[in-house]
Amino acid sequence: MSMVDRGLLLVLSGPAGVGKGTVCKALREVMPGLVYSVSATTRQPRPGEVEGVNYFFKSQEEFKRMIEEDALLEWAEYVGNYYGTPRQFVDDMLNEGRDVILEIEVQGALQVKESFPQGTFLFLAPPDLNELENRIVGRGTESQEIIRKRMEVARAEIELMDHYDYVVVNDVIESACDRIQAIITAEHLKKDRQVHKYRKWLQEVE
Repeated sequence: MSMVDRGLLLVLSGPAGVGKGTVCKALREVMPGLVYSVSATTRQPRPGEVEGVNYFFKSQEEFKRMIEEDALLEWAEYVGNYYGTPRQFVDDMLNEGRDVILEIEVQGALQVKESFPQGTFLFLAPPDLNELENRIVGRGTESQEIIRKRMEVARAEIELMDHYDYVVVNDVIESACDRIQAIITAEHLKKDRQVHKYRKWLQEVE
């Protein structure tokens, strides 16, 4: 399969509270062909969760085997359970020519960049730090101490913005989606992707 036929891997990340999940959901509504990368986890399924839709549910032994076999683009352990992004699912979707979006935390995105540098990395940023703090406070679920720690982490993550290809400010959800759609269009029109198509056509007419 030529490069132009292969889909894009879009890695969307940013600090907690910036609205990654909301933007990702809105983007999938306006781009129904966009595939959401399904994570693997060792935690038990919750009521209503479906294998292969919400998560790929694995045993601890299965997950550790995936780590050993380099079958994950990234992984992390959280509260006694493992979470990660299966490489095979992403590769299968990309090989079908479908664009895949991976919504992930900043540290996970940097792991993905090491193992899949050809991805397109988007940093979702708040309009400013005061707005980010207001969004976290607005959840009404965290203590002042947790909010303070989240803001410290957010500042450190914003410092990592240089590792990304694009920065998208999430001021208005619809506007952020428009910007990401423009990035996807531009990525598909890049010279390196297009030149393969034209070379293939030229070879066919020789």
